[in-house]
Amino acid sequence: MTNKLHVKNGMVGEGIKFERIRRVTGYLVGTIDRFNNAKRAEEKDRVKHAHI
Repeated sequence: MTNKLHVKNGMVGEGIKFERIRRVTGYLVGTIDRFNNAKRAEEKDRVKHAHI
């Protein structure tokens, strides 16, 4: 098995699409669109540790 790095414009991983998965309220989720208002409020009130 060979592992090739995808390099574009000198950046590893540049141009590769991915879906963000987060751990919210104990569940691994891609989006919060199916959460009820209480779960959305809980996610909104959480402290964000990553600043992108």
